[in-house]
Amino acid sequence: MASTSRTRRGRGRGRGSGSSSLPPPPSTLPLIIEEFFIVVCEDPLVKKKLPNKFADYLDGQEPAKVYLRAADCGPRLWTVEVLFDGQGRMYLDKGWEKFAIAHGVDFGWFLHFKYEGDDVLTVKVFDGTMCRRYYYSDGEDTDDESDDDVKPCIHPL
Repeated sequence: MASTSRTRRGRGRGRGSGSSSLPPPPSTLPLIIEEFFIVVCEDPLVKKKLPNKFADYLDGQEPAKVYLRAADCGPRLWTVEVLFDGQGRMYLDKGWEKFAIAHGVDFGWFLHFKYEGDDVLTVKVFDGTMCRRYYYSDGEDTDDESDDDVKPCIHPL
């Protein structure tokens, strides 16, 4: 039997180089504190606790209010007062109820927040089916006192 000088190849892509192509372990990956979510597990109209790591991220800034914007809903900003309890916990307080009612937020819904800077949080709303809800505004009104211009959109299939 004649010997051949063929080299054996590994059973997958990238295995022949000897270097690992695996991502680093999760404990070494950086946290993106500017994005977080909450699941509505109690009355959707009461104040909402934000993650402690996000409150820590704002340490020293502690805004008196934030401005919520529904993602893809135009320039409309909802003013929501922020409550800090003195123990590092941060809550969306007065003004949250208006936002929740206008967007139909209900028990079991998933809310994704992204901090945009300047005290603005963009919110993506996912309903009980775990599908994202889309909203539109009839006008360019950014006045919090007029809540009837926010309506759910029908998501095209």
